[in-house]
Parts: sequence; C-alpha cells; structure tokens
Amino acid sequence: MEKHYDVTALGELLIDFTENSTSPQGNPLLEANPGGAPCNVLALLQRLGHKTAFIGKVGQDMFGDQLETALRETGIDTAGLIRDGEIHTTLAFVHTLPGGDRDFSFYRKPGADMMLTKEEIPEALIRNTRIFHFGSLSMTDEPCRSATRYAVELARKEGAVLSFDPNLREPLWESLETAREMIDYGMRHCDILKISDNEVRWFTGIEDLREGARQLLREYRPGLLLLTLGKEGSLAFAGDMEVYAPPFLQEGTIETTGAGDTFCGSVLHYVLEYGLDRLTGRAGGTNEGEPDEALLREMLSFANAAAAVITTRRGALRVMPSAEEIFRVMD
Repeated sequence: MEKHYDVTALGELLIDFTENSTSPQGNPLLEANPGGAPCNVLALLQRLGHKTAFIGKVGQDMFGDQLETALRETGIDTAGLIRDGEIHTTLAFVHTLPGGDRDFSFYRKPGADMMLTKEEIPEALIRNTRIFHFGSLSMTDEPCRSATRYAVELARKEGAVLSFDPNLREPLWESLETAREMIDYGMRHCDILKISDNEVRWFTGIEDLREGARQLLREYRPGLLLLTLGKEGSLAFAGDMEVYAPPFLQEGTIETTGAGDTFCGSVLHYVLEYGLDRLTGRAGGTNEGEPDEALLREMLSFANAAAAVITTRRGALRVMPSAEEIFRVMD
C-alpha cells in the first residue's frame, strides 16, 4: 500500500535563541530561531520535495504560535502538533564558541515537548508513513518517554523504516545512566543510525572512531550507520563496507546549529530516492548483495555539502538549502 507521508518525525520543537550581534552597551542580541532536531530534519526533506509530518507538543504561548507558523510555512504537516495550555514552550539559549561549536542552556523543567502522552499519538499518521524518525530527547522524561516508545513500536509494526539520531544533550538528562539506557533503546529499534564522533566515544568508551562504530554495528545491527566527524567529513557503514567522504569547509561559517540534522535529512532523502536495500545490500532482512559503494559515497558528499551550507546561516528550520544550492557546493 502506498503511504501518504515520506517521513514522520517525533520529538522536540523549541526556540533556539542564538547570538546575532551586540548592542551598543556590549550586550548580546539574541534571535529567536525555530528549532528542534526532528523538525530541522523534516524542513530539509520538505525543501527537497518530500511530504513530511511532525508529532510533538508546544505551549499555548507566543513561541508556540511562532513554531506552528514556521512549520506551516515550510510545508511540514502539523496534524500531529499538540498545544499545551499549561506548560510553556521549551527554550534553548545557544552560545557560539570560537570555531562554530556551541554550548546550550535549556529552559525545560518542564517544557511542553516533554508532556506528549501516549494517548495523543496520531496512530493513523504513523501507519501512513514510509520512514519514522526520532531522537533521544523525547525520552528524557515521562510521559513523552512512553509516548515515544509506543510510536516507535507502532511504526515498526506498520513496516516503516526507523531512523534514530541520539542527539545527546547532557544537561537535559537526570543522569547519564538514564541517557545511556534510552539511547540503547533507540539503537535497538532503528534501521538507520546517525551518530556523531563525540557520541560514539561517549557511548562505547572507545577512542578510535572506526572501531567504536564497528562495535555499534556488531551489537545493534542497523542496516546503515552514519558517523559524522565535524570538520573531518563523514563515514557510512553498511555490512562490511565502509565509505568516507571529505567535508566542504566554508569560509562564511557562522555556527554549526542544525548541521547534523541537515546531514541526517540528506541521508533520508537518498533512502527515499533509492531505497534502503540498495544502499545496504539487504533485501528482506538478509544480506543478498553488496551495498552500492558509489551511491553511498555520493550520499555522504551530498549530506556533507548540505551541512556545510547550513553552517553559513543562522538557525536551521527556516533556512534549509535547496538541491541547487547543495550541488553548487559539491561542484
């Protein structure tokens, strides 16, 4: 049966306050950018011509209004967006460090995104999607933890491809032991795992990134593992194959907010266009051929270029690059 949505994502939708400039008094001037990793992924996919939907919760406040408007403007379906009349929208304050890396301060004790319940999950929407994407931040607390697990298991039952990005934000967890347990759950329930270099080292305790990634492959057996290396490019692992693609470093880099999400959305674009079986060599759950090495390398280059574009822009959700802009960087 043909499904209406290409990708449905569940998780946090929030405001990222990013430094834009400095006032005459020397105070930082902050810009309220719509953000949240799952919707950044969807925004890139919408820009590339796919049909997407979001499941999550924001407050019945001015920031919730701004976020709902942003989703509608980008074309993301908001049928699964819930408004909470009591808990405010989650806020994140992003401090950009030299070199473009970031430090986060969150206002989320609680935040509306944490309050999504199992009963609010739109089952029909999940049944009607090809790929279901989620992260770990919707599993930091109840009731959203149970809601996320319910949605993941429903998506698996309905035959969706499951995509997981741990997106570790240490300050949001009551303990790193809980974070490890929930990320373990996500890894055990995904076909596509996108993970960063620092997350591999933290989770496995292995300094060598390739060795750490291989351990994750052996233990969790995702069909496709994507490892982002920041300024060093990215790696894809499928079966016994390992593919590397170099970065596209941009002189106009401002910050790295949304770069990993843009990368992830680009990978899902290739999965939608060419099929997970061709990228991994799998069919019907068994190894029946070799992964398409050339296509994997092209996918990584496309994803690296897309991520490079977003680092030259403030925010992410509203300013995702077009395919033409991405190919221009690749060329």
